[in-house]
Amino acid sequence: MGALLGPRGARLGRPGRLTLGLACMLRVGVTLVLAHVVLLAAEASAADQVEKQFRERVQPILEDYCIACHGDGVNKGAVALDESALNPERLRDKKFWWAVLKNVRAGLMPPAGEPQPSEAERRLLIDWIKHDTFGIDPTAPDPGRVTVRRLNRVEYRNTIRDLMGVDYETNVEFPPDDTGHGFDNIGDVLTVSPLLLEKYLAAAKSIVAQAVPVVPRVVPETKIAGRRFRRAGDDQKKDEGPLPLSYYEPASVASTFHAEHPGRYQLALNLTATDMEAFGADYNKCRVVFKADGRELFRQEFSRQDEKPFHTQLDLDWSAGEHELAFVLEPLTPDEKRLRSLTIRIDSVDVRGPWDRRFWGRPANYSRFFPSDAPEGAPERRLYARSLLQAFAKKAFRRPADEATVDRLAALAEREYSQEGRTFEAGVAQAMAAVLASPMFLFREEGLEEGSSDRYPLIDEYALASRLSYFLWSSMPDAELFRLAEEHALRKNLAAQLKRMFADPRSREFVRHFVGQWLQARDVETVPINAFAVIHRDQPSDPEADRLQARLQELNRRFPETLTGDERKERNEVRAAFFKTFRGVREHELNDELRQAMRLESEMLVDRVLRQDRSLRELLVGDYTFLNERLAKHYGIGGVEGKEMRLVTLPPESPRGGVLTLGTVLAVTSNPDRTSPVKRGLFILDNILGTPPPPQPPNIPPLEKAAKEFAGRTPTLRETLELHRAKPQCISCHNRMDPLGLALENFNALGVWREQEQGGPVNSSGKLLTGESFSNVQELKRILADEHGRDFFRCLSEKMMTYALGRGLDYQDVETVDSLVDRIERENGRAGALISGVVESAPFQRGRRPVGGKPPNLTDRTTTYPEHRAELRMQP
Repeated sequence: MGALLGPRGARLGRPGRLTLGLACMLRVGVTLVLAHVVLLAAEASAADQVEKQFRERVQPILEDYCIACHGDGVNKGAVALDESALNPERLRDKKFWWAVLKNVRAGLMPPAGEPQPSEAERRLLIDWIKHDTFGIDPTAPDPGRVTVRRLNRVEYRNTIRDLMGVDYETNVEFPPDDTGHGFDNIGDVLTVSPLLLEKYLAAAKSIVAQAVPVVPRVVPETKIAGRRFRRAGDDQKKDEGPLPLSYYEPASVASTFHAEHPGRYQLALNLTATDMEAFGADYNKCRVVFKADGRELFRQEFSRQDEKPFHTQLDLDWSAGEHELAFVLEPLTPDEKRLRSLTIRIDSVDVRGPWDRRFWGRPANYSRFFPSDAPEGAPERRLYARSLLQAFAKKAFRRPADEATVDRLAALAEREYSQEGRTFEAGVAQAMAAVLASPMFLFREEGLEEGSSDRYPLIDEYALASRLSYFLWSSMPDAELFRLAEEHALRKNLAAQLKRMFADPRSREFVRHFVGQWLQARDVETVPINAFAVIHRDQPSDPEADRLQARLQELNRRFPETLTGDERKERNEVRAAFFKTFRGVREHELNDELRQAMRLESEMLVDRVLRQDRSLRELLVGDYTFLNERLAKHYGIGGVEGKEMRLVTLPPESPRGGVLTLGTVLAVTSNPDRTSPVKRGLFILDNILGTPPPPQPPNIPPLEKAAKEFAGRTPTLRETLELHRAKPQCISCHNRMDPLGLALENFNALGVWREQEQGGPVNSSGKLLTGESFSNVQELKRILADEHGRDFFRCLSEKMMTYALGRGLDYQDVETVDSLVDRIERENGRAGALISGVVESAPFQRGRRPVGGKPPNLTDRTTTYPEHRAELRMQP
């Protein structure tokens, strides 16, 4: 290379290495600048094309139908659509146009009564938003961003059950999961706090201790459940479980045990003194005697103990053959009052033995984790441990573990079992605990298919297996999914696997948790509803009841020690008389049994539609539901007897049927003491139509404040809402919510049908913002199914995709959802089209390429995705 030239051709000498480096950097910099200029030019050209398309094709539509309310200085809803407002920056505002798209498709804009665009004009506007503004390519839709998802409490529990055979109480041991977009499996909110990290470590140790044997041989043990002990003459077959015996009645129960070998045995008695909740102190006592072959081995007296457990161990020598074990309960205080319900619960008797090592056997679960005995030689043990841990880590991580990880696990096991006094099994168990505490287990890593040139490549088949299993089972893949993923044949057999998985009992987890969150059915178990206040509100005015209530409140405000004997007597009489004026409180009170029946009704209704591939419209206008006797009486439906939930066809005139009139929906969308048309309307907008209103503005006065303006009487909720809705800041949202919520006013906060409110007839008629009128809830349901069926399909598709993907949807998913809704309509609303469509969609099947081209790896915290880091996010 010649000398470099300076200004005016001055020679600067031959370049050295540093000078060459600077020259190379200069060339690279120039290249990058030129590339950036080209990129900006391309973007500018695309932006110009978007604006040109808008001015020529879209702006005339807006001028014809939108400018009257959103232009020329008028900007209702703070939205302006005239030419001066729609500058290039606004045309690129995807959030703005996404809102426009939603309102146009829902029929909210232009409003009913105003000139409406033709279907062709509406389609032109929608296509411009999707393809020009959003930049969606229908042939290669963006699958969306990825946030590495932590297992939530349900998924962790089910995965541990399938992997380890342990039912770990995550609801007790772990803090509640946060929710996002209505679901608790959303990756963005499933962070790991330091507290949760500690609990994961403790859980890993506890689970392995319960499941994995740490010795190769143990004393034989047989558990005899309490219900195996029977009274004389009782030949009925007993189920497993504990046996309660009353303190107040003498009892003698016995069972037999067959000893195969003579020798030393140990009996472990497991008893619990129980006490049903009641008022007053119960001083009754009893004596429990335990005998083996007629010989007394244990005797103890019991008083009220408040669920106190008792354990004792007894050693004895037995010959081979049958041996009788018996409990005798003797009441000791027959003259004492029975104020509570005291019982001794026989939980079990554990028989251990014989203690002669010749008869010892494998521990429970040994073959599950150790197919054979550990070899004697150190190299052979190392290889055996490695193979065990490699297979275990593959299942736990839901994909093959890399060689370095397996080597570290094997080394950990070897360090443990090489210590004096430690067994091979204990070393492997220690390494298994490390697997359960690993991010590779706690988080769902997803890889992409190698060698693909697609802009958005397919996720690999192990990732697809996990997406399927956690979508439909809330648990890890089973052996068949693993096999197909390993053979790279899962995608080829997707339809058959989908059918198999949905037929598996584990698919009830999908129904339970999707329905529990979409319809808020899980909340019915805890929602506070005051049955007395609800029923009192609907009772006609009763001066005598008002007088009794006022007197009772007056006496209750006094300190008890200041009341005279006559006043205490009067208080009891007034209380009894007052509560007699309210009939039906106990009958309709939401106790645990009724709440559970309500939740089951919701789950079974949706389950029938999904599992039998019925029309999704039945979720709105079905003529059936699922009831047992308790729930049927609550609804006022006769002819149903027994505790078992069963399919019930409703009479043609029944207001029940479909999800809107489920007891769960009616209860969880109510206030503790009354219905809430606002909550119910919001529920329908958000979960049925998919058009929720914007968040409530600040400083909005409560509804009760409007009620105070009705002097001299208590207004109905309809009257109160009309006054509240008259305020300018309230009208836009309440015009959408209130008609929907008021249509359900014939159902009180308990979900019970009523004809009267505040002594007057209930008015459930209304008119939707889209123009349809109805006179009752039956007509509303028909309008939603017939006129807004596509809106319902879209909303349900969005909800199910959110649940399946573990992320909220955004504008990039519009085309995918539209294609899914088109498919559902082509197949007459079949539920199978929804499930298959979600699984076959691009967001479920594909992923974005990570920045830098590296595959995602939980052990590599530098892997990044557009808009999000795929990393383990720790809260401070």
